[in-house]
Amino acid sequence: MGAAQLAYALGIPAFLSDAKVLSEKDKLQLDQWGIDYEENGHDTDRLKAAAAVIKSPGIPHTAPIIKALKADGSVVLGEVDWAAHYTAAKLIGITGSNGKTTTATLCHHIMAAEMDAVLAGNIGQSLAGVLANRMLNAEPDPEAVVLELSSFQLDDVFELKLDQGILTNITPDHLDRYEYDLKKYAASKMQLATYTTGQFIYCDDDPISNTALEQWLQQHLNPPTLLAYGTDTPAGPHRITTKENNTITIQLNNEAMTIEELALQGKHNMYNSMAAGLSSRLMNIRKETVRKQLSTFDSLEHRLESILNISGVEYINDSKATNVNAAYYALECQSKPVVWIVGGVDKGNDYAELLQLVEGKVKGIVALGLDNEKIKAAFGEVPAFAEAETMKDAVRAASKMADKGDVVLLSPCCASFDLFENYEDRGRQFKNAVRML
Repeated sequence: MGAAQLAYALGIPAFLSDAKVLSEKDKLQLDQWGIDYEENGHDTDRLKAAAAVIKSPGIPHTAPIIKALKADGSVVLGEVDWAAHYTAAKLIGITGSNGKTTTATLCHHIMAAEMDAVLAGNIGQSLAGVLANRMLNAEPDPEAVVLELSSFQLDDVFELKLDQGILTNITPDHLDRYEYDLKKYAASKMQLATYTTGQFIYCDDDPISNTALEQWLQQHLNPPTLLAYGTDTPAGPHRITTKENNTITIQLNNEAMTIEELALQGKHNMYNSMAAGLSSRLMNIRKETVRKQLSTFDSLEHRLESILNISGVEYINDSKATNVNAAYYALECQSKPVVWIVGGVDKGNDYAELLQLVEGKVKGIVALGLDNEKIKAAFGEVPAFAEAETMKDAVRAASKMADKGDVVLLSPCCASFDLFENYEDRGRQFKNAVRML
């Protein structure tokens, strides 16, 4: 819809084609814009006649309609790639298997305190939708756009020029879309560096990112400026941001800046804060503003979100944790015994790296999904194990396993599409079920 809205704002004739049924709200909006549309399938001949086709990132390049269009010589563009032509804003692109949403939101939270910055991409509104709204409301072009970019969106990029690129980490995720090949998934993420013209920021504590960057550098002779953050020793050659004794230090242009108070706790959030702080300083945001904004940021919904404490049991919603690494962080930062609600659509997960954490922290597991065999095989030796196919049943089962002083943690480690519309729906159902206890 964002691409259609931008076409309307630019006065470009457009046609929207959807394989599914459009909502009545979307149909009404398209009628108001005077944009023709079809649903429940694609008119291939009409699409082939278009000057360009703007593809949704959710449609893989292997989809029959995309193959047919490319075979015919049609120009197929991604929404971000196309929309970026119509803004002069500084573009900050952020990707990674985990932490990209929090890092993007932190960057926006800091930058918006001193400049006209907007948040777009894989979080909230599309870049096309943001720019269209500005145009239709006669508002000026933003000074900066913080873009959260998924690997699917990066796969659609051919011409994007980013002033900054931030890679939070690379861990096995969405492998079902990359032929279960981690190298192919990592190469998809490294496209961010290819389209970055200014500074490329990465975490040099992450071994997969380091390996992927080394391989990428062998094929690219004119890389962007490489800047790293991390805490492990020895430090990599590009590290200018680190943490010691609970103090983050950013060393930039022969000047050091320290940050001592962070609103978000946990090792993973420390990394997110380091990346956002460095990015903001590169955008010339004042030190005082960076410190203030990092110390006042509110936790995001569905990301280690504490819901209620009932009879001494804390209930935490981490529905956004859709892969092993995200669930690892969630379990790692728990100091109390955990009853873990886990499961959903497996994306090629390897649960081996969670075993030691589960043995040390988890007293009970509720497997929530239509197919729990892989989870049962990996964690079936946990003292208490139950299965559920509704969130209501899962929360009830978890509450029975939990004692005063425990934590019930929804950190699914899997996608949500077997039982829920998306991870947000899963998280909301969890919160509702907890409140009904």
